[in-house]
Amino acid sequence: MTQLPPRYKKAIAFIYIKDDTLFLALSHPGYKMELNYNKNLFKDLLSNVQKYVPECNSYGASKVVVFNSKYHTPKVLKSEPTIPYYSELSSGEFTTDIDDEELLAKFERTKELIRERLSV
Repeated sequence: MTQLPPRYKKAIAFIYIKDDTLFLALSHPGYKMELNYNKNLFKDLLSNVQKYVPECNSYGASKVVVFNSKYHTPKVLKSEPTIPYYSELSSGEFTTDIDDEELLAKFERTKELIRERLSV
């Protein structure tokens, strides 16, 4: 059975068939020209699937439409906790000569955060 080459697997975000038309949604616009030239490959793959997988007999397409999609499955990034490999250089003791009360409150909160970080 024919399979898609790896570069096509990477290029295609999703595929669906509607009204005898195979729609190929691309994950990046750069692939569009190459896949437009290879529409016959996808028709051939679809006919081979129908031959070898009886459940897919109803999937037929006489036309292939290639389009760019902003909706594609994003890659899942594993979030691992990070360990800081440095120590706080500030002691949280600095003077603030500011008249603005709102800004002064923010500096005081920053001092508190630094002191909390040192005590951990």
